[in-house]
Amino acid sequence: MNLEEKKKKLEEIAGKVAACKKCPLYKNATKAVPGEGNPNAEVMFIGEGPGYWEDQEGRPFVGQAGKLLDNLLQLIKLPRKKVFIANVVKHRPPGNRDPLPQEIKACREFLDGQIEIIDPKVIVTLGRFSLNKFLPGEFISKIHGKARFVEFAERKRIVIPMYHPAAALRNERIMEELKLDFQKIPKFLENFPSEERDKEENNNRQLSFL
Repeated sequence: MNLEEKKKKLEEIAGKVAACKKCPLYKNATKAVPGEGNPNAEVMFIGEGPGYWEDQEGRPFVGQAGKLLDNLLQLIKLPRKKVFIANVVKHRPPGNRDPLPQEIKACREFLDGQIEIIDPKVIVTLGRFSLNKFLPGEFISKIHGKARFVEFAERKRIVIPMYHPAAALRNERIMEELKLDFQKIPKFLENFPSEERDKEENNNRQLSFL
């Protein structure tokens, strides 16, 4: 799929998100927040749901947590325009509460479609809800910064669980751990295996270059 085809398909998903009424979240939302970024991104970040400023602007990670994410991207010299950023739910949960299972389920087709179109090598999960999409039953406190191979949309991808930037803003220890975890991303990209190399051996295990 070429760049123009990807752009068109992502725009189609954004249009469907804007019109979506499959769960009640749209009723209190100001704007839908489908996600944004480079259709050819090698790295995709997936958060939980839009907050107040995201709801106002219709863009992901533009509040205080978003500013921290931008700083972390600058830390590893990875411009925001080269990545794609999305959430597991596309409308703001009231009062910034956690998204409910039925809300996550309602948005699943949109996020899954974005992943298939963008086809990232690395997916960074920010927070427990996006973590549980790929690695159900795991805990961020135990596996943050530890990459796993996951088969998703018929392709092998590296999933790197990380704390949500909002949690780092509230906790200095988490902030330091998040910074250290971010600095691993370039190494994961550099060591991404070819399709031919040890496909079965590497599937669903922790990467050897941690």
